[in-house]
Amino acid sequence: MAEAHQAVAFQFTVTPEGLDFHLSREAVKQLYLAGISSWKKRLVRAKNSFLTGVYPASPSSWMVVVMATAGSFYCQVDPSLGMIARIRHCLPESRLLSYESRTMVSAALFSTGVWLSAVLLFRQALKLLLSYHGWMFEPHGKMSRSTRIWVALMKVLSVRKPLLYSFQTSLPKLPVPPVEATITRYLESVRPLMDDEKYSKMEALAKEFKEKTAPRLQKYLILKSWWTTNYVSDWWEEYIYLRGRSPLMVNSNYYAMDFLYVNPSHIQAARAGNVVHAILLYRRKLDRGEIPPMMALGIVPMCSYQSERMFNTTRIPGKETDTLLHLVDSKHLAVYHKGRFYKVWLYYGGQVLRPRDLELQFQRILDDPSPPQPGEERLAALTAGERVPWAEARARFFSHGKNKASLDAIERAAFFLTLDEEEHGYVPGKEGCMDAYAKSLLHGQCYDRWFDKSFTLVVYKNGKLGANAEHSWADAPIIGHLWEFMLATDKFQLGYTEGGHCLGEPDTLLAPPQRLQWDIPQECRAAIESSYRLAKALADDVDFCCFQFSEFGKGLIKKCRTSPDAFIQISLQLAHFRDKGCFCLTYEASMTRLFREGRTETVRSCTAESTAFVRSMGDARQTRAERQRLFKLAAEKHQHMYRMAMTGAGIDRHLFCLYVVSRYLGVQSPFLAQVLSEPWRLSTSQTPQQQLKMFDLNKYPDHVSTGGGFGPVADDGYGVSYIIAGENLITFHVSSKFSSSETDSKRFGRHIRQAMLDIAELFDKPAGKAGK
Repeated sequence: MAEAHQAVAFQFTVTPEGLDFHLSREAVKQLYLAGISSWKKRLVRAKNSFLTGVYPASPSSWMVVVMATAGSFYCQVDPSLGMIARIRHCLPESRLLSYESRTMVSAALFSTGVWLSAVLLFRQALKLLLSYHGWMFEPHGKMSRSTRIWVALMKVLSVRKPLLYSFQTSLPKLPVPPVEATITRYLESVRPLMDDEKYSKMEALAKEFKEKTAPRLQKYLILKSWWTTNYVSDWWEEYIYLRGRSPLMVNSNYYAMDFLYVNPSHIQAARAGNVVHAILLYRRKLDRGEIPPMMALGIVPMCSYQSERMFNTTRIPGKETDTLLHLVDSKHLAVYHKGRFYKVWLYYGGQVLRPRDLELQFQRILDDPSPPQPGEERLAALTAGERVPWAEARARFFSHGKNKASLDAIERAAFFLTLDEEEHGYVPGKEGCMDAYAKSLLHGQCYDRWFDKSFTLVVYKNGKLGANAEHSWADAPIIGHLWEFMLATDKFQLGYTEGGHCLGEPDTLLAPPQRLQWDIPQECRAAIESSYRLAKALADDVDFCCFQFSEFGKGLIKKCRTSPDAFIQISLQLAHFRDKGCFCLTYEASMTRLFREGRTETVRSCTAESTAFVRSMGDARQTRAERQRLFKLAAEKHQHMYRMAMTGAGIDRHLFCLYVVSRYLGVQSPFLAQVLSEPWRLSTSQTPQQQLKMFDLNKYPDHVSTGGGFGPVADDGYGVSYIIAGENLITFHVSSKFSSSETDSKRFGRHIRQAMLDIAELFDKPAGKAGK
């Protein structure tokens, strides 16, 4: 609201007697409060930067060192071995400083030096400890002596409560694996997918690459790893995401869903008010670094750098490559409703608007009867189409005047909100309701989400909600962390009245939302329509099947003495073989956030062990005991590969970076060209659950999350996302394309369900009949 008040805070008129000044007391007050709030933010950030910089030490430990040194001097003991006397000798003589005062200053300087040296020592020790990953490869429930010692030391060094970025500079760098090890693992991963002739050719290409081309490329890559924080992440962001020229919608962006069974309020404006307020509370914690870092085992920190660009971030289209616009702060929200765009201020008097005030603002938008301006309704279709036409249209039609001002309001907003006219969500007994819900979040109408924003919050007419997130700035677990906080805060902390409204009384004196103004010429409308037609064809081609598997969950899987993820991945291999009659290159995303600025690595889930088990399930001659043995081998292999990927010994990121180096050097590599052209016909990902544990899922089992999903990676393949939500529920999100005669999402969903049941039955864990 500060900008709105600033326009009327100071006014003057020219009269025959001179200038007549007018000041608005309320406006000046709001400007003053906004300024105070801004300075508070700066001071908090400065304080947190200092606390993060000296972690695991603290300012109080500096006081202890100073007091211990002063106490020693008082007892006539010199702990500095003469250093304090030397420092005192170097201090300039002054009448203001007596001999005793100079001694105290010297002691304080010496103590500070000792304290800073200890801080550096502790941080180096912490970095060495975090480089140890042996704990990950130990059998479940067992711990070696070395790991016990490591755990004890980690607890000692991280005894102080950390801030979000306390461990960042102590995290180790992602190591560059040896070329020979990567090629060996690659050949092992493709062996079950190739016949003898194809495999022999690939072996020959790999051998030639390893002996002739790879040594030179590897040297450059190792050199890059020395001078950069992470040898993969910057290239991954640029070449995989920002240089992509195809539409973000369906191809890159992903979505997140609401609670499965619960709808806290059926009033659209009220639900939007609460969740927007909850998101702003999260942003405030994020800005202050008050969110604790994610920890494995409760003691191993994960990298938090991806969270930095969660808010105030937009992907800006370019002809050759996109860029990410990130602002330190943003005080407004961009809102879309019925083809119209609005700007809603999020602060008043330096304070975040209360949920009830936000509800009032959103209700004003819902009640606004004004029609869209010419070309406004489908304007966001430009963000759904190909990047080059959008870049050209942006440069030509949105670089000046009211169009630029309005586009800036959207791109510089904290995030984007769509007040959707449709109703979605889970309805018991209604077939296809979750499929429609998923498709709505993935692409909507192709013009009612701003696909370039870091995320678009979608609130439906019946109060259900979801989000569509842009992928380049961060991976899904980062949005998942915000999503868990938002849902829990909305339901268990903010709450609603009995009528479904936000708590409290609204401030009716708040200025209404600002309608964005556009002047869109006919040529621009033609570009919008062209992007819309392309996006509409892409969206209509998406075949989605979202279903709940409630016959069992991780509770029963653990009784089979295997990891839930390995169980599901092997089930997917069995389902795919039954669906298509063959195996395919399979992508499972794992994270590398144990390293600084780590993002993801690929687990190639289709292994020789998993294919052997799948074939045994179709062989009537195989006994149950033999199938159990093969399943155990496949599960152990999968877990080992997952751990290898998490600890920097994956395959695909290393080969990708070698390929980038080869392109920079102008070196042709048939081996790398072949590797990077292989399609992922089964792309999978697990959505993390209960990262924050803000409520007990066992106490509130109906508050399970539905997770999220993404579009198919290959035209003739499947995309599968799943979330293990509690002890007795797994939700699957299956995507493919109608245009492919080889795929059918609902058919594949039935195969997944049956594969899960068949594997459970192997271990005498019957779970009932498979549903449709």
